[in-house]
Amino acid sequence: MPDQPLVIFDGRCGFCRIWIEYWKQLTGSQVTYAPSQEIGASFPQIPPASFSQAVQLVMPGGEVLSGARAVFVTLKYAPGMAWLAWLYDHLPGFAGATEAGYKLIAAHRNFFYQVTRFTFGRRVAPLGYAKVEWLFLRILAAIYFTAFVSLAVQAAGLVGSRGILPVGRYLDAARQALGARAYWLIPNLFWIAHSDVFLRATCWAGAAIAIALFFGFLERISLLSLYLLYLSWCSAGQDFLSYQWDMLLVEAGFLAIFLGSSKWTVFLFRWLLFRLMFLSGAVKLLSQDVSWRNLSAISFHYMTQPLPTPVAWYMYQLPFRFQRYSTAAVLFVELVIPFLIFAPRLWRLAGAGLLLGLQGLIFVTGNYTFFNLLAMGLCVFLFDDAILARFRLPARRIRIKPAAVAAVAAVVLLLSTFELLEMFLGRPFEPAGSLVRLAAPFGVVNTYGLFAVMTTTRPEIVVQGSNDGQTWLDYEFPYKPGDLRKPPRWVAPYQPRLDWQMWFAALSGYRGALWFGNFLVRLLEGSPDVSALLARNPFPGAPPKYVRALLFDYSFTGWAERRQTGNWWKRQFRGNYLRAISLEDVR
Repeated sequence: MPDQPLVIFDGRCGFCRIWIEYWKQLTGSQVTYAPSQEIGASFPQIPPASFSQAVQLVMPGGEVLSGARAVFVTLKYAPGMAWLAWLYDHLPGFAGATEAGYKLIAAHRNFFYQVTRFTFGRRVAPLGYAKVEWLFLRILAAIYFTAFVSLAVQAAGLVGSRGILPVGRYLDAARQALGARAYWLIPNLFWIAHSDVFLRATCWAGAAIAIALFFGFLERISLLSLYLLYLSWCSAGQDFLSYQWDMLLVEAGFLAIFLGSSKWTVFLFRWLLFRLMFLSGAVKLLSQDVSWRNLSAISFHYMTQPLPTPVAWYMYQLPFRFQRYSTAAVLFVELVIPFLIFAPRLWRLAGAGLLLGLQGLIFVTGNYTFFNLLAMGLCVFLFDDAILARFRLPARRIRIKPAAVAAVAAVVLLLSTFELLEMFLGRPFEPAGSLVRLAAPFGVVNTYGLFAVMTTTRPEIVVQGSNDGQTWLDYEFPYKPGDLRKPPRWVAPYQPRLDWQMWFAALSGYRGALWFGNFLVRLLEGSPDVSALLARNPFPGAPPKYVRALLFDYSFTGWAERRQTGNWWKRQFRGNYLRAISLEDVR
């Protein structure tokens, strides 16, 4: 009898050899493996025909197991896989189903050998993610750095004491309306202090911690600190931090805290990527928007998106047939390819290539801040250390306690599942809905889906000031369209948040953008912090007596018009967005 478990397999079977090599790497020295052609005669109690029908496991006590049971008992000696044998012994129906599946595969081994090669490659190896974790944390650190520096130079103008939506006023109003519940519903550090100096300090602190994370110092503490800081900004930033990529960074940053050689954490990142991509496609169809259903959406997108790049102008000129194919391709990548995230290795790598390709195309045609970079960073979890080995990246050695990962996985999967059900079925499931709402302020699970309804025109607001009500001068924004000769600019991963909000305000009307009135008041007051958010202030010495907002329809020019005029844009006047007002009107 063998001194330790002995697996006897058919040495002539290519399918068997591939998977036996895999099991060897999983079980290490705890299990011995030998082909039946070499050792089968030593076990006369096993009929020779059995070796060609199923793998045989000989235990030290002499017991012989075969088929699916032999596989699962063998894998008990592999770290983290004993649960398979438990299911075989205790879950009704599991043993019968797996034995039937084993017999099916054994009877068609040549076919499944080809399937294995097509899905896993010629060699199946345990997947490691130590290099993947190291790479992702560098990407995450760079994105955190960009996000915090971007906020640091805009914070005072957006939510400072002389900004458009002062955070102190917001928190005071929340406390009066909600009482003690405000601290849970709006979790942020600015309950402690919210001076302009403190606002900027939190941003620069976040940038400094991101640098520390990039170089591998105090990773776990750095990740926790960055999550808390950015969550604070998303909670207190109001309209200016209400974007999906802000909450995506919060959620990804939360999961990153629990990275540490756990495949469950890798699965949670893949689950996040799946929800991000699949929901982005699903909302387009659920919205019933005709432009997605007739495949014309992309023909509008390059021109109507918030902040196009120069490449978008050229893409807009392409034939309509190409735009229809592009729309179909986007829907295919967002609705079908995400399922490859959970597929075998080679299929998963193919899916990663298509997802990265889509994000790369979006990045070069539209300024979506750090969103595309973060989505591409999440795609890193579709790779493994064997793929990254050629780049000679360091391997992260930090480990996380399994109990902590199990708790996080249970919470995230539970909350996200109920969020998906609520989204697709249109009604909350109680008491699960209460749990989702309870956790919502902390951003650990979010719903996603961009451009559910495609805008087919591009309304733009032009803000003007005057001292006499007759001569009006334009305020110029740094990145949004204004001057017809000014080309679209590259700005990502920086996000000019006021420029972005102006795009939304033009779509909704000023009554749907309550911050807009505050913005005009700050211009009338001559707030230097708000003026710093603009590219040109036509009243540098003293603020104007009046301001107003006009509405235009903007669109890209064509080849001929651009050659003739030099204009990238053309526009048509639609009317007043907000009539002229003065400080006296406001008072």
